[in-house]
Amino acid sequence: RDWMTLTQSPLDLVFVPSAMGHATAIGLGLALAQPDRRVIVCNGDGSMLMNLGSLVSIAGANASNLVVALFDNGVYEASGGQESASVVADIVQLAKAAGYPRAKWVATPDELAREAVAGLAAKELTLLGVKIDLGGADVPEFQIPEVEMKFRFIRHIERTEMTSILSLWSVGPDGRPK
Repeated sequence: RDWMTLTQSPLDLVFVPSAMGHATAIGLGLALAQPDRRVIVCNGDGSMLMNLGSLVSIAGANASNLVVALFDNGVYEASGGQESASVVADIVQLAKAAGYPRAKWVATPDELAREAVAGLAAKELTLLGVKIDLGGADVPEFQIPEVEMKFRFIRHIERTEMTSILSLWSVGPDGRPK
């Protein structure tokens, strides 16, 4: 839930907790649909465990423009703090077994940033795991409704890619219909 306290750009999608388990699948779809974009998915261990099948699907697609940053606090924090199975299942090892060419644990924010940049530069599908402490901040409700966040994201892609995704018409560089 701490994601909701960060500054949001039109390219940020934060669907907590309603899309728990779907971040990696959404990221894969974006990476495949936009191969010239670099895609970084920030995911929690609980969310990853809720959709382990995505590890295999993503590895099979070998989206070289995708980095998954896995934040492992050992619990399903968004739904109440129940212990997750990451205390017994090493998600980085699962990613390696699924076929990720780059999957490793990192220890610091600097190492996470360095390895994410390296994965994107090498054009290799990458999963980076980092152990974190439980959140604890009293996180306020997100100020942008999730449906508006989705449309804001799509409008940004339509505008920057000069394409139509949901619109019935083409859009110009200003985001308005042509």
